[in-house]
Amino acid sequence: MPAAHVRRRHRLILTVAASIGALLLSSCSVLAPEKNTETSASAEIVGDVPAELKDFYTQPVTWTTCNGGFQCAEVKVPLDYEKPGDDSIKLSAIRLPASGKRLGAMLVNPGGPGGSGVNMVKDGAQTYFSDKLRGAYDVVGFDPRGVQRSAGVKCLDDAQTDAARQQDFDLSTDAGFAAAEAETKKQSELCQKNSGSELAHIDTVSSARDLDILRAIVGDKQLNYMGFSYGTKLGATYAGLFPDRVGKFSLDGAMDPSLDIDGVSMGQAVGFENALRAWAADCLTGTDCPVSGTVDDAMGQIQELNGVYAATPQQTPEGRVVTGTEFTGALAFGMYSTDLWEPLKGALTQAFAGDASGMLMLADFSADRDSSGVYNSNTSAAFTAINCLDYPMNSDTAHMREQAELLKKAAPTFGDLLSYSGLTCKYWPYKATGKPAPISAAGAGPILVIGTTGDPATPYPWAQDLAKQLDSGVLVTWKGEGHTAYGRSNECLTSTVDAYFVDGKVPASGTSC
Repeated sequence: MPAAHVRRRHRLILTVAASIGALLLSSCSVLAPEKNTETSASAEIVGDVPAELKDFYTQPVTWTTCNGGFQCAEVKVPLDYEKPGDDSIKLSAIRLPASGKRLGAMLVNPGGPGGSGVNMVKDGAQTYFSDKLRGAYDVVGFDPRGVQRSAGVKCLDDAQTDAARQQDFDLSTDAGFAAAEAETKKQSELCQKNSGSELAHIDTVSSARDLDILRAIVGDKQLNYMGFSYGTKLGATYAGLFPDRVGKFSLDGAMDPSLDIDGVSMGQAVGFENALRAWAADCLTGTDCPVSGTVDDAMGQIQELNGVYAATPQQTPEGRVVTGTEFTGALAFGMYSTDLWEPLKGALTQAFAGDASGMLMLADFSADRDSSGVYNSNTSAAFTAINCLDYPMNSDTAHMREQAELLKKAAPTFGDLLSYSGLTCKYWPYKATGKPAPISAAGAGPILVIGTTGDPATPYPWAQDLAKQLDSGVLVTWKGEGHTAYGRSNECLTSTVDAYFVDGKVPASGTSC
């Protein structure tokens, strides 16, 4: 989700939760403290680290019993790893202790960028991860730097976010582009005003270095890690920096770290287009489907309705409107899980009948907005902050318009949503520090790379490519629809991953479930 909300405006749609199930469970409930336990890492656990960072690795950390059966803590990390003696920030973490014979801790990241690992574990660990995995590992969630409880990025308040989502600009026109550019500039300035210089260090490489401090804090010589969607990029970055400290690793819904932002946008646009076709094919075989004819006919009907919303945003009974961008975003949200196919069917049925309420509900859910108008996370702001540092973006107008045409041709429904990526960060106060490149992680142990054949947000070819890049990559495939696999696929996939983490059984590369 970008800093500004515009028509034909890039919105990089990487999931903000490991699965829709985890997203449905996420909340902002209080982490109520009960009692304390203090720990600190030994020199043996820490390993060889720069002298100026040793105090961060060996810091005493108080784990407080919270939320009935969980333990919560804050961990100090350098704001700037080039100047670790200057400012520091605190990362929020939560763990569910292993219920059986403990093998170690497993850190998890749900994606985004901007998803809360604290929420994922607090609200979903006991149902999302298998009994076998929870028996052997402490499941540890953390909010990465810039996310929610960990020096969370602040840009817009709730009212400003609502207002931004009500705007839609046609970037194919000079007037529309100028208006969108002005809005982007204003919102970037608000991010700088409300977040300050911390924005310069909300990047994936810094988060990967944070992971190594967290590894020591939880008491492991090697990092055991399960990352979903963007979490695979974070995990692969860690493996590239610290290959000898890679323990059991699962990268699910894999991103290809070698892709630039144009490559990411094209892959996602085609991925969501293919997913909507799969939804339409399924819908047409059932009853009460709001579209008719062939799959091509159905796609045309949805695109025509989307055009109506783009031309004239549709008002809901509560007085809010659904723009063309919100309509397309709601369609995209419905592609994350087959559990959302039926709600999307209902929302589209309403929309074809002239009622935008269902599409607004899906759009709100995607934005983590509740019915009272409160946004329960800072995912949108963190998403922008991280991507603007991770990806050098071309903000030349001619280049962006050329890319927009290519996206529209490749993905008539979703191309507009994923175009004009360079505008998102054109006025960002800090230049990108990331450089997309392949990651080999030479010397690391076997790393599972999991791809779902019908994944819209992280298309299956990305998993194939990452598995090839990693010297020790092991490709595991789930033949299914939706985003990511573990926790929402089948027993074959679950048992394969569990056997790797718990029993040390590395599957054959190319294993398919």
